[in-house]
Amino acid sequence: MAQSEQIAVPVPEHTEHTEHTEHTGSTDTAGDAASTGITDVIERMRALGVRCPGGDGVGVFNKVYLAVTEAIGAEVAAGGFADRAATSALDVRFAERYLAAIGTADGGGLPPECWRPLLQYRRHPGVRPIQFALAGINAHIGHDLALAVVDTCRTLGCAPPELEDEFERVGDLLVLLEERIREELMPGPDLLQIADPLTHLLTSWSLQRAREGAWSAAKVLWRLRSVPPLAEEFRGRTDAAVGLVGRFLLTPCG
Repeated sequence: MAQSEQIAVPVPEHTEHTEHTEHTGSTDTAGDAASTGITDVIERMRALGVRCPGGDGVGVFNKVYLAVTEAIGAEVAAGGFADRAATSALDVRFAERYLAAIGTADGGGLPPECWRPLLQYRRHPGVRPIQFALAGINAHIGHDLALAVVDTCRTLGCAPPELEDEFERVGDLLVLLEERIREELMPGPDLLQIADPLTHLLTSWSLQRAREGAWSAAKVLWRLRSVPPLAEEFRGRTDAAVGLVGRFLLTPCG
């Protein structure tokens, strides 16, 4: 796929949950603030994309992640979520985890382990674009999403179960994103055979399982918030495990 092409992410139909309790009140002011927060991270992603040269693995992931963030931002602005402020808070904190990791690496620091494989192999000629995209999604969902849920709960003064609707809604958009990635970045059937190592790699990772793991991790981290050493140990082990999967996904196949 050419670097200049846009990846469109369709927005799934939304069914409001009548028992869902808004955390900040449904006002125009809250909705405007929500849109502003997402707009800010979108602009930062666009700026990052400009800095990434063609074929750069971080740039490949950034493009597809920007597409889903723009889709969420458009729906927040249109009032498509029952609680726009809560959805925006989760989406912004989620994106900030990614932007912070890349910023740390660009500044010469050490990012979380989950992001190191993508940063290490970002210019490897033997790694396909779809591998870069899935490795980024693996890092972001497997590690960052649980932390973003906890960050959001602390900000809004709620527990993870109260954010489950927002978590599932954002997850639905991520599923559509993965589908679009596979459609637009997957090599053609003439290049992808059943015995091809790339076929094995691409069928070995599941977004649904990653989402389920992230939700479980968020609940565990929330329970451990009063025991910081244990919470950090759990986070560190999760980070390392996700990083190991990322290295597997980035096995050169070219």
